[in-house]
Amino acid sequence: MSLVEHLEELRSTMVRVVAILAISFIVCYSQADIISEILLTPLRAALNNSNGQIIYLGLLDKVLSQFQVAFWSSVIISSPLWFFQVWKFIKPGLYDHEAKGVRPFIIVGFILFWLGISFGYFLVFPLTFETLMGFGVSNVTANISLKEYLVLASKVLVFLGIIFQLPNLLLILGFMGLVTKYSLRSVRSYVYVGFSALSAILTPPDVITMLGLWLPLTILFEIGILAVAFIVHPYLERHHTSGE
Repeated sequence: MSLVEHLEELRSTMVRVVAILAISFIVCYSQADIISEILLTPLRAALNNSNGQIIYLGLLDKVLSQFQVAFWSSVIISSPLWFFQVWKFIKPGLYDHEAKGVRPFIIVGFILFWLGISFGYFLVFPLTFETLMGFGVSNVTANISLKEYLVLASKVLVFLGIIFQLPNLLLILGFMGLVTKYSLRSVRSYVYVGFSALSAILTPPDVITMLGLWLPLTILFEIGILAVAFIVHPYLERHHTSGE
């Protein structure tokens, strides 16, 4: 394909992705109340133990929070469809052996995306909320803004879904020849320190909560190293041997 044809295909792919997101947004907005209640469940459980309440501060807060929840939910729920559209755009530019090597990344990436979301909702949220509610002085009432919480919760879940792509990213970099199991092992200590700093920034000032994010990141990194060692290296060696 020529450059113009590639640009046309890119435009068509973007139009399809936008259409998918738009339709998903409409569906999610029609069910925004249910989705909001699901997102509020971990917070309500924590607030029940501390006599807190969820409030809205402005007349438009409920409406704006519904829009935000619908948008981020549409990104999550429609992920299989727009993942597939991205794959359709990439596939024609690959050789057969490259397509066979990349195809699993799409499936693995989708699974890791949902694992990250599940990890955030079922583990990070309850642990973080309980820690925050019990932190500091007691006998005070927590008034949580509905809009701020729903927007933050939606973004955090998408962010964790992206973070869980770390093994997938290392696999891709390995197939591109940018990293090896040796180079990854050599920077392991620096990566761990970086994860510590990231966890300290993203979590409350509590060691247990910080470890709750740091530990999965390190496990994901180690899984990525193993994947590069047992998948990338043998694959490239076989391909190099057959090429010779």
